[in-house]
Amino acid sequence: MIVFPAIDLKAGQVVRLSEGDMARATVYGDNPAAQATLFADAGSQYLHVVDLDGSFAGRAENREAVEAILEVFPGHVQLGGGIRTREAVAGWFDMGVSRVVMGSAALKDPEFVKDMAKEFPGGIVVAVDARDGMVATEGWADVSDVEVVDLARRFEDAGVASLLFTDIGRDGLLKGVNIDATVDLARRVDIPVIASGGVKGLDDIRLLALHSRDGIEGVITGRALYEGKLDLATAIAMAERV
Repeated sequence: MIVFPAIDLKAGQVVRLSEGDMARATVYGDNPAAQATLFADAGSQYLHVVDLDGSFAGRAENREAVEAILEVFPGHVQLGGGIRTREAVAGWFDMGVSRVVMGSAALKDPEFVKDMAKEFPGGIVVAVDARDGMVATEGWADVSDVEVVDLARRFEDAGVASLLFTDIGRDGLLKGVNIDATVDLARRVDIPVIASGGVKGLDDIRLLALHSRDGIEGVITGRALYEGKLDLATAIAMAERV
């Protein structure tokens, strides 16, 4: 199982939100590239980056910070946040991004996302963000009437690399991952699932890794790393060992 340390960007700074609320942002640094280097030094070969401002604007708002990260991080960078056009998708792949995460577009224009998955094989991740089991979009500001599993199933056989499932109610709160809902989704679809939201410590990593055969591909962690609740090198070793 892959452990993805997260770098969320807001106005060029490294932040973490609570439950996706931009007004509840905790700043952890003003040098995203330096943070990416620290994660690489801890042994990470993968990085999850989100342009939070872009999620609301529908276009890249932290481009310079992302480009700086790409220059220094030697592994695979997975990027999300406001990527809703073919030009944006292609541009980021040209810059060196390994995978692009698409959320709002997956609900509003699924055919476009499927086209991108065909054009960029193995490069598109569909974000399935849930609030009380329903899909949320536009930086989690809007909650739809579509159930998570229904949206996920629309992309089976579409060639997407994986599903990124976030329980918004736990995100950034160190409450622990919603293991049951994440594993249930993984079992009900034929697409690998990445867990996100609420990682509080090593036990979350161990429990998710135990379900790798159920389709859990990875887990994203942010606040637990920044606040010293989780050691990245230890988490990576745990994920690889279980």
